[in-house]
Amino acid sequence: MKILVRGTNWIGDAVMQIPALRQLRRVFPDASLTLHTRAWAQGIFEDADFVDEILTFETSKSKFRDVFTQAKILRQRKFDLVVLFPNSFESALTAKLANIRTRIGYGKDARDFLLTDVLPIPEWKNQKHEVFYYLNLIAEVEKKFLGTETVLFDEPQFDLTVRDERKMQARKFLAESGVDLSNKIIALGVGSTNSRAKRWQAESYAKLNDKLQFELKANVILVGASDELDVSNEVFGMSEKKPIILTGKTSLAEATAILSEIDLLVSNDMGLAHVASAVGTQTLVIFGPTNPNTTRPWKAEIIYKNVECAPCMLRDCPIDHRCMTRISADEVFEKSVNLLNAK
Repeated sequence: MKILVRGTNWIGDAVMQIPALRQLRRVFPDASLTLHTRAWAQGIFEDADFVDEILTFETSKSKFRDVFTQAKILRQRKFDLVVLFPNSFESALTAKLANIRTRIGYGKDARDFLLTDVLPIPEWKNQKHEVFYYLNLIAEVEKKFLGTETVLFDEPQFDLTVRDERKMQARKFLAESGVDLSNKIIALGVGSTNSRAKRWQAESYAKLNDKLQFELKANVILVGASDELDVSNEVFGMSEKKPIILTGKTSLAEATAILSEIDLLVSNDMGLAHVASAVGTQTLVIFGPTNPNTTRPWKAEIIYKNVECAPCMLRDCPIDHRCMTRISADEVFEKSVNLLNAK
């Protein structure tokens, strides 16, 4: 059987779909499993052993052109089954036009007529971790094709492999960037691409950076995408002892390898936090407007103030950003030290 999985659209979501992909591979060990995803996601799944192929695509300004282009490509591949992780109309239309016989997804975005098997949105959607939203789809596939129900009984497995060659290249890059490999390496993810409200204050990150460098003699690097460079520069400017800015200087594949070689990541609720946790690095995430019960990196520690207006899920705070301002640099530093000592 040839199975296609349409991947998710954000870095964090891409990592949260890993347990579902692993379960799909377990349930169908002899099937051909292809992940159809945005090109950037290849950096995460480059060494993944639970898919046979990664089929990437880029988006254009025309959604309809994208749909017809991708449908033509997929039609030639003659897939038997597609599992749609995104809820979008476009992903379902693409699968329909690709003539994939069995199309399984959630009944969202007025797309029921495009699917052969429509799952209702679970009542627990906003109470349980997002990983179960994807696993629930694989459980339906297992039940439909095999008549068994085992998927939801296993502990979700997020492990992401980075091969030794990539790790060596990451250490070489770090050394060339000024990192002393004999000391602890701590990365700070100070940005957040899709929400300013998710950002802990730049001055707080600067204070944390100084404490990490002065008191622990640790290397501090700033990581993130190029559109987060402004806040990295802000933290750099406020810091007494300057961190090393790697923001925007790596591909996602390179960032994944770097995160596998450091001792700790401290960040906002961002995609790289999910990646760091998946590659086995100690991870501390500062949560504010988003819900840690549903979207926290699976193995990460969190800091979260249960203020009366959180989680609001807003991209910009309309009041005083109390969910973040009530978190001190001293508190984050103390938790960072505990995680480093526990390693």
